[in-house]
Amino acid sequence: MIAFVSGPVAALAPTTAVIEVGGVGMAVQCTPGTLAGLRIGQEAKLATSLVVREDSLTLYGFAEDDERQVFELLQTASGVGPRLAQAMLAVHGPDALRIAVSTGDEKALTAVPGIGKKGAQKLLLELKDRLGEPLGTGAHVGAQRVAARGPAPWSEQLHAALIGLGYATREADDAVEAVTPQAEAAVAAGSAPPVPQLLRAALQTLNRTR
Repeated sequence: MIAFVSGPVAALAPTTAVIEVGGVGMAVQCTPGTLAGLRIGQEAKLATSLVVREDSLTLYGFAEDDERQVFELLQTASGVGPRLAQAMLAVHGPDALRIAVSTGDEKALTAVPGIGKKGAQKLLLELKDRLGEPLGTGAHVGAQRVAARGPAPWSEQLHAALIGLGYATREADDAVEAVTPQAEAAVAAGSAPPVPQLLRAALQTLNRTR
């Protein structure tokens, strides 16, 4: 198993980061929150989980070990593969998922693209004793790293993240427009727009319109 990768960031895409490790570019699938904390040319260290299939080897990357552990625990539930597990972590941080499961918060799970009411009910039952208690780490770590990245096209990141989660272009456009006041408020306060928080807010607006 590849436990982590460390090296300069060679490239960034809406769902992928390329980390140069010993002269080799490792493509790592990441959530928008993790990607928001990376910058091309800067050193990065990502905890990773290697998913092996008959026809592919896919490396998933996370800002913290806790995210990786939750990613792997989520997949112990029936019907949850790596893509859905990553989508869940894109919408909710590890502690938010623990709280949702421990309190039976069905609505929190249905905010994740691909999870309906029945699916949420099933996941709450299966994950109840698997994720453990909240660690008290607060907001998604990616939100804490955005400010260090400097000026960034937050709207493009957010739009690409929504498209990557399966929403139509029109839906993504409307969601970005809906959270623009929050982003502008952050800029007015002298900080970079927190992409992970904006993503969650955008998903909430989309969930209400469906």
